[in-house]
Amino acid sequence: MAMIEITKQDYDEVEVKMRKCIDNLQENLNSIRAGRANPHVLDKIMVEYYGAPSQLNAVANIQVPEARMITLTPWDPSMLKEIERAIQSSDLGINPTNDGKMIRLVFPMLTEERRKELVKQVKVYGEETKVVIRNVRRDYIDKMRSANKRKELTEDSLKEYEEKIQKITDKFIGEVDSVADKKDKELMEI
Repeated sequence: MAMIEITKQDYDEVEVKMRKCIDNLQENLNSIRAGRANPHVLDKIMVEYYGAPSQLNAVANIQVPEARMITLTPWDPSMLKEIERAIQSSDLGINPTNDGKMIRLVFPMLTEERRKELVKQVKVYGEETKVVIRNVRRDYIDKMRSANKRKELTEDSLKEYEEKIQKITDKFIGEVDSVADKKDKELMEI
């Protein structure tokens, strides 16, 4: 039976999957509003456009004219009401103002209580991301343990692989903490 050789490509594959976890976390954190106007808070809001759910940036021009305001100007003026409804039914917590041509979203200062709720949400996203990263680690280590049981991988190679995968995992877990801490600071900033 042929022995498998663990290559740099095997480690790169693990890193790519873990990087996707970090990217997903970043996307989730961008959708949390921090008292300042950030167009990314609208990324997950979908609006019905000619029978198909579409992202807001596909149906309207989104601008940030002031630090605490976002304006949405639909490409098709008949979409104003639909966009307004989508924003109202989202968990954004901002009431849109419709002047017949555009929608304005004015971001109020966050209350201390709301900031704490958002920090808790950041922690939840961070923990969920860590679980996914650990699952990636487990899947790859299990794959190599199976190869070891089939006598396709030596004990030494398995041990070395597990140690390197753990180092990669630790690096990404640290990155999750760093990204979450940065968002916490942004949220608690007045």
